[in-house]
Amino acid sequence: MDVKIEMTVNGKRVEVRSDPDTPLLEVLREDLELTGTKYGCGEGSCGACTVLLDGESVRSCITPVSKAAGREVRTIEGLAAGGKLHPVQEAFLAEGAMQCGYCTSGMIIEAVALVERNPSPTDAQIVEAMNGHLCRCCGYPKILRAVRRAGAAKQGGAR
Repeated sequence: MDVKIEMTVNGKRVEVRSDPDTPLLEVLREDLELTGTKYGCGEGSCGACTVLLDGESVRSCITPVSKAAGREVRTIEGLAAGGKLHPVQEAFLAEGAMQCGYCTSGMIIEAVALVERNPSPTDAQIVEAMNGHLCRCCGYPKILRAVRRAGAAKQGGAR
């Protein structure tokens, strides 16, 4: 049975009608037409569907939309502001930390969550945070460099 669910998505208050158990990913992609968040495994294991829910990374393929009610959801489409990429997006671009791009939005969202809580993560902390995000193209070294660069940019320096 569909119910009204209100949430804020990328800074905009939205209302959807959905079964409360529908995956957040499905609502984002199908109802709100935000297709940057990708369906990967459908089990929360690959990270392609990662979004921020009140600033914390969650796997939207296994998160029921009811969990987003009254909360802030941020997707890859909501990172750029004022025509300028988010520093994490800039870092991924500068380091060439993508190949096919399928995993990229989830990786970037996870990296945003990490540098927001820790602008100077160690390599071990980056690896731990990104663990569970699968890149079939094996771009991990460039991803590591991009997250390092994003952290440095957040602190106002360069690495």
